[in-house]
Amino acid sequence: MPITQTILEVAARDPEQLAIVGAGGRLTYAELVADSRRVFAAVDALHGAQADPPAPAPETGGIPITAVSIDSAFHTSRIVAGLAGFRAVSATLDPRWPLAHRVSVILATGIGLVISDSDDLAPALAVRGWAGTVVSLAEFQEQEARLDPAPAPTVRDGGEAFLLLFSSGTTSDPKGFLKTRAQYRANVAVSSAYLEPLPGVATLAPGPVSYSLTLYALIECLATGGAAHMADAFDAVEMARRVSEEGITRVVAVPALVQALSDAARRDSVGGDIERFASLELVVTGGANLSAALREGLAAVLPGVRLISYYGAAEIGFIGDSRGGDGTRISVYDGIGFEIRSAEGVPVPDGELGTLWIDAAACSDGYLAGTTDEVLRGPDGWATVHDQGRIVEGKLELVGRAGDIAVTGGHKVALTEVERAFEGLPRITAVCAVALPHPRLGSVVALVVEGPTDVVPPKDALRLLAKERLAPQFVPRQWYRIDALPRTVGGKIRRAETVALVESGGGERL
Repeated sequence: MPITQTILEVAARDPEQLAIVGAGGRLTYAELVADSRRVFAAVDALHGAQADPPAPAPETGGIPITAVSIDSAFHTSRIVAGLAGFRAVSATLDPRWPLAHRVSVILATGIGLVISDSDDLAPALAVRGWAGTVVSLAEFQEQEARLDPAPAPTVRDGGEAFLLLFSSGTTSDPKGFLKTRAQYRANVAVSSAYLEPLPGVATLAPGPVSYSLTLYALIECLATGGAAHMADAFDAVEMARRVSEEGITRVVAVPALVQALSDAARRDSVGGDIERFASLELVVTGGANLSAALREGLAAVLPGVRLISYYGAAEIGFIGDSRGGDGTRISVYDGIGFEIRSAEGVPVPDGELGTLWIDAAACSDGYLAGTTDEVLRGPDGWATVHDQGRIVEGKLELVGRAGDIAVTGGHKVALTEVERAFEGLPRITAVCAVALPHPRLGSVVALVVEGPTDVVPPKDALRLLAKERLAPQFVPRQWYRIDALPRTVGGKIRRAETVALVESGGGERL
């Protein structure tokens, strides 16, 4: 596993090189090696003290699973990094997940130890007969300080699992899947070639480590000998301060925080303090179809900063990226196979919508049977997370998941493409295109606009804009206003919940 090999090599060659930095502390590579021995000693003792330990998911090969579910990005990062050099499987559970979700995944995957400061978690698990252990971060640190350190970490076999991740935790019970060390070697190879986590580079990755984007940023930094600067939450003011004080050259963040970074830089440019961002060279963000307005806004205030928007799936790994325009056309990375297939699994002609299938060495073997019966890989070994798209001139155009496609009057309409037509409307925070039932057409496209009554434009103005920017079958037939769209804990709009809200009368018909 590159993370452990690199940690040991850098600790020997340049022991004072920073490895992990956060609100809870700073660790050099030499200190991270020493810290990992205390981390594993505490984890091993806590698992070993259980009289009737939970059986880990069979897919782990019997390796005990430790979950970290705390707000501290620094401590989460050092624990995950520390366990990587030992026989251990780590998981990060978002403490903001609903209690029922956290309990469900712990029981379904056989997690045996949870580091959590939530008062309600241990009682909820005990009621379900779980025989594992929940400890607070403070209690875990007491264990670390009390016990003798474990032997030094080692580079382990590539077939061994080391990370347990989850596909979601917002609208349904999350699906669990494992990453082996070999699979992540392949993922780091792709990331290193395209996303520039270079040796010695100071990368800021703000936000919960339970987000795959943040977790992967941590792993790729340590796998290449860089410094991973972590932050507990998405905070633009704090991010700007740390870019200046820590000499950050690379930021990995969700699109909403890239917008916040642009806004912070714009304020600084007016106040004459734009030099705070002088060290910044590259911003990497996840998600396809990045807004052109976001790219242009960043370029306007920080013209020397490059922006890469990558597309990937946690189950599969990094797939491709876009580096200009509205990001709708993605260049797939070398070595990654991709096809668009019909519902019957047959490849479709270029330009036609269908389901994206991927062939990648970094892809997980499948979902844990205890969490879902959904299949990740087909019989040919290719995988899909049911993203919908088309191939145009050798590049990939993504339009969302299966639920983001509406069929109206015989036409397939990508709801994400409808939404892009309304980007940049002044004073409107967000829109959501949905498909609503229709007796004759099967469904019709409707647009739900977020904002107060005195801000949302009238229906006629919205319709006129739609006709200027969209093909006729894409123009919404119904229009609604809503004070606040339903969102996930990470801020993504929930399309299905928006439909339910409109159908129950929760939106104002325009």
